[in-house]
Amino acid sequence: MNLASVRDYLLDLQGRIIDATERVDGHRFVSDGWIRDPGERLQGDGLSRLVEEGGALERGGCSFSHVRGATMPASATQHRPELAGAPFEAMGVSLVFHPRNPYAPTAHMNVRLFAAMPAGREPVYWFGGGMDLTPYYGFEEDAAHFHRTCRDALAPHGEDKFPRFKRWCDEYFFLKHRGEPRGVGGVFFDDFAEAGFDGSFAMMRSVGDAFTEAYLPLLERRKDTPYGERERDFQAYRRGRYVEFNLVFDRGTLFGLQSGGRTESILMSMPPLVKWRYRWAPEDGTPEARLYRDFLRPRDWADWQPGQALA
Repeated sequence: MNLASVRDYLLDLQGRIIDATERVDGHRFVSDGWIRDPGERLQGDGLSRLVEEGGALERGGCSFSHVRGATMPASATQHRPELAGAPFEAMGVSLVFHPRNPYAPTAHMNVRLFAAMPAGREPVYWFGGGMDLTPYYGFEEDAAHFHRTCRDALAPHGEDKFPRFKRWCDEYFFLKHRGEPRGVGGVFFDDFAEAGFDGSFAMMRSVGDAFTEAYLPLLERRKDTPYGERERDFQAYRRGRYVEFNLVFDRGTLFGLQSGGRTESILMSMPPLVKWRYRWAPEDGTPEARLYRDFLRPRDWADWQPGQALA
């Protein structure tokens, strides 16, 4: 188990994503490196990269973190009670990009490694990650491109991986209290070690490396689409669902806050402008209603072809 090679990869991935995104956005991301004080409960270091009021991104954050703790937090031992109290190490890259243009979708991506060191036993490790797309106005070709890129990235690791991780994503990014998906999904996996360390690490790399091809063409395609106050208003309303999911269900957010992580970096994923309304629903026949009818439901987007009607 070579944790140094995972760290090197994650830092390189973060740099490549930021370089590619800056070329599309036209603005530079700021860098905020940090090291935890020796007396703090959680030790480690990280690098937060952020753009606010960019050319295409209203807010975009991409963070690397590598932390160590003496005791695993409750969110990490929920399915592994035998590891309660064990020292741990965790590292990953996590990003959320919130475009200004309502016709451009929000994107999330995360890849990570977790290792527990129970006393008197071999270290236990697992990988996790994925990416998902949250449109405000739906375009079939965007959803299809995103899912096909995910499918192609996972293909070398077994034909079962994409359908399995797509289904997992659909189930995970679901707001149970609302009874609706957060977006059109993508892929999600966690607690993955079945391919051994090297094979599991290779699969995680395939997912991380695919992000720029999955998302940036969509951002470039939609960032200059004309829009008005109606579209911005609906975008702010739908962003509220994003906030609800992150604060109520997201395992990474819960782990970071429970373990004493850096709050500023953990909550960097939040959109800058959000609205909530009481019992609001879109009018029938509107583009906003079409998002709910045609896109906020699990579909086999990778199989969609131009000209194909949605059932």
